[in-house]
Amino acid sequence: MSSALTDLCRFPIVQAPMAGGASCPQLVAAVSEAGGLGFLAAGYKTADGMYEEIKQLRGLTTRPFGVNLFMPQPNYADPASIEVYRHQLAGEAGWYETPLGETDGGSDDGYEAKLAILLDDPVPIISFTFGCPARPVLDSFAKVGTFTVVTVTTPEEAQAAQWSGADAVCVQGIEAGGHQGTHRDDPQSDGTGIGLLSLITQVRETIQLPIIAAGGLMRGAQIAAVLALGAEAAQLGTAFLVCPESGANALHKQAMTNPLFVRTELTRAFSGRPARGLVNRFMREHGPYAPAAYPQVHHITSGLRKAAAKAGDAQGMALWAGQGHRMAREMPAGQLVEVLAAETDAARAELALRDVSAPVKRGEAS
Repeated sequence: MSSALTDLCRFPIVQAPMAGGASCPQLVAAVSEAGGLGFLAAGYKTADGMYEEIKQLRGLTTRPFGVNLFMPQPNYADPASIEVYRHQLAGEAGWYETPLGETDGGSDDGYEAKLAILLDDPVPIISFTFGCPARPVLDSFAKVGTFTVVTVTTPEEAQAAQWSGADAVCVQGIEAGGHQGTHRDDPQSDGTGIGLLSLITQVRETIQLPIIAAGGLMRGAQIAAVLALGAEAAQLGTAFLVCPESGANALHKQAMTNPLFVRTELTRAFSGRPARGLVNRFMREHGPYAPAAYPQVHHITSGLRKAAAKAGDAQGMALWAGQGHRMAREMPAGQLVEVLAAETDAARAELALRDVSAPVKRGEAS
């Protein structure tokens, strides 16, 4: 691990920031206390709400932690397509007896106000999703001693992060649960994302920044694999979602290993942006027709998702999950960090042993 990341966590294990409630202060504190790096998700929160969670977290741990921000989104959405989708969801509103949300909730997620708070009262590490901040923003965080990470899904995005002055990149493979952190939401690129192992190699050959690898990782052997490819650390979300400290809805946690939900897909049905989740009724019925309109669709469906959860209906919820969801293990977050660290060490030791014991080929020096 690079010295900067080594200073932040004892093990190369990062708990992914999961917006929507899962990455609560209790989960983040448990991960950081155990030697991993916990992350708060500031997405969908007000600036004040983010700051309250930071203060609560500081009361639970003195260990380093991170905060993830959503980048402001350009408003390229077609109003007509949004209205068509609203009409399609009218039946859902009637079924759950809740009105559809309005689309004027803003597209910047309180970004500037959150930056101001984090520059005034710095945290150890900040990551950015859905784009890359301009160099002056990243330079400002460097001056206050905050380590900055930009989520990337292509070598080109990684190059942009390096040019802008990021300290590291979080390389997100298409296997990852939740939203794809693409810098530009292009409907023509839906389903064309790069798998994590290939993406790590491509990014490693493109830039010189430290890499945090994310996407479908659930076991220590997988962590060892991404470390062997050149990543400095592994980021896991779905693995931590089922922990008792996680703030995810109980139905969401149960669905991870429920045989009723056998696979995941990328969908725009719930938010208007590609995100990987367990295939359920809502995704099947509305995914093919959802427009590229984030965060407008997110605002429209917000009430529906809450009503479905309240009604105990997982078929109407956004069940974000990575491709490895069936390997989820329900255990305390601190224990999971220790298990993952032990599995990683064992896998790395086995790889080293294989290298040492491999027979020398004829003609090679012994």
